[in-house]
Amino acid sequence: MYNNLFSCKEKVALVTGGLGLIGKEIVWGLNDFGASVCVADIDERQMKGLENLADVNFQHFDITSEDSIRQTLQTVIEKFKKIDILVNCAYPRTSDWGARCEDVSYDSWKMNVDSHLGGYFLCCQKMAAQMKLQGGGSIINLASIYGIVAPDFSIYEGTSMTMPVAYSAIKGGVIAFSKYMAAYYAKDNIRVNCVSPGGVFDKQADGFVEKYTAKTPLGRMGVPKDMVGAVLYLASDASSYVTGHNLIVDGGWTAC
Repeated sequence: MYNNLFSCKEKVALVTGGLGLIGKEIVWGLNDFGASVCVADIDERQMKGLENLADVNFQHFDITSEDSIRQTLQTVIEKFKKIDILVNCAYPRTSDWGARCEDVSYDSWKMNVDSHLGGYFLCCQKMAAQMKLQGGGSIINLASIYGIVAPDFSIYEGTSMTMPVAYSAIKGGVIAFSKYMAAYYAKDNIRVNCVSPGGVFDKQADGFVEKYTAKTPLGRMGVPKDMVGAVLYLASDASSYVTGHNLIVDGGWTAC
């Protein structure tokens, strides 16, 4: 009776930032569960490992450009006639990303907020308009635990890393914006949810990894594939009565 509850067969998915650390795993997962996937990213050279998958297509995409977002939607509709799933996983940022709070210029702040949060807004706005015409769809925005709780700056001590000030504002905004969109489009059978990852291992400094792991109840940092199940749940009919939700995938970090 429930064998196909998580199936995405005959669904069309668009994954922005689909060639990134987490995005590529999401593309694999959606494809494995039957979706036709459009990988929207700025650099096709990162397609290695995905190019031989059936029903996976690359679309050059720049989330900081409204024209690019509009063109990507048009291309997807021309090819597939619909879009059932949008996963916003793009991660645009300026060259000074990671600067200390007191060193961040206002221009940098505005550019990061506009390109990241603004890009998610534009994608959701354009894709929701198409989903409304179709009678429904699922939108999933990648947020972060740092959109919910403040960073623990002690885990960055002794490294060159920090948590950028704009990141918390952006991801907190993504969560609030997603709740707004969930309420606004509920009448159109469009569900809007978030996935909030905790720290994901990406060859960070050993000292950081040790401190982060020590604070995490499950005793490790996340890996990209940890996010796939959450996205598949929200993309599929398994979550047909779930909207406006922020699904936290953090190994228990925010539980303590």
